[in-house]
Amino acid sequence: MDELFTHSPLADLIPKVQAGERLSREDGIRLFQSQDLLTIGYLADMVRKRKNGDNVYFINNRHINPTNVCVNRCKLCAFGVDKGTEQAYLMTLKEIEEKVRGSLASKPSEIHIVGGLHPDVPFEFQVEMLQRIREINPDTHIQAFTAVEIDYFTQQTGKPVREVLEILMNAGLGSLPGGGAEIFSARVRDKICPKKISGERWLEIHGEAHKTGLKTNATMLYGHIETIEERVDHLIGLREQQDKSGGFQAFIPLAFHPKNTEMEGEGLSRTTGYDDLKCLAMARLMLDNFDHIKAFWIMVGPKLSQVSLSFGVDDIDGTVVEEKITHAAGAESGMVMTRQELVSMIRAAGRIPLERDTLYNVVRREF
Repeated sequence: MDELFTHSPLADLIPKVQAGERLSREDGIRLFQSQDLLTIGYLADMVRKRKNGDNVYFINNRHINPTNVCVNRCKLCAFGVDKGTEQAYLMTLKEIEEKVRGSLASKPSEIHIVGGLHPDVPFEFQVEMLQRIREINPDTHIQAFTAVEIDYFTQQTGKPVREVLEILMNAGLGSLPGGGAEIFSARVRDKICPKKISGERWLEIHGEAHKTGLKTNATMLYGHIETIEERVDHLIGLREQQDKSGGFQAFIPLAFHPKNTEMEGEGLSRTTGYDDLKCLAMARLMLDNFDHIKAFWIMVGPKLSQVSLSFGVDDIDGTVVEEKITHAAGAESGMVMTRQELVSMIRAAGRIPLERDTLYNVVRREF
């Protein structure tokens, strides 16, 4: 045991983490309540190294957000707007094709697609969008549609989740992103996203996706009105679902950005770097059955993402290009990072950069 941490109030947890024992709900609450960030980081980094060594992953990807019109209009969201408003947009299939063609030169291994729930866009649009993207670039993995969108498609079609997923998979869908999880607590969801699917429904849809063979990601939106206990319960809910279905690849804590949301005037401010690092480290400690913890640099900024590589993180997402959802809420980071910028950031932290595809197959390791 590192002598630096032997006198920490959390020192009794060090042998438990070293042995790979599962942390309890009480352990999680105690860690979140602690101000001993360095010990929490030390514990999380121990798990990171055991799972992934010094490897840090990133992906060459392209984000497309087809529409910002959304019937849910969650208080937490600065991206969604009502149909017919000045800010509303809906990309045509041709415009989406042009976005994909425009990305071909950079050879992205992933096209990442999420958007609003537009009342006038039929399910057939989504199917044709996937088919056209696959025709343009058959080698690119398509990660698309949050569980919230999948649920909306079941309402549109009257089909069960499994059938909707199979139709989309046949059209080109490769995996699901982790958005829409927010905080599973019904108390919180009633206040920040009352029209959105429940936490239980979110987990159910991801469980169904795992049964079809689809890999998915998971998220947690933190830094608004949730309690520490609700954060821990969210992580345990994900951990239990992973025990059952085993299809989660990565967990991404998402820092809440209140600017331009309906919650902006409620006395909420941006999360601090301290809280961001703690949430990332806590994710690594509580989610013992997840292989990867991702710091989304769009959310927490490139510099803090780099520091997080010593707090349990082994993935910093990717090149992204034209992210709109977080920027609508006041994100101050850029919309794109080059491959070389990501490599330099990882190397400067003393880690080994590995370019991956969506399924964590390494596509390049020499830079």
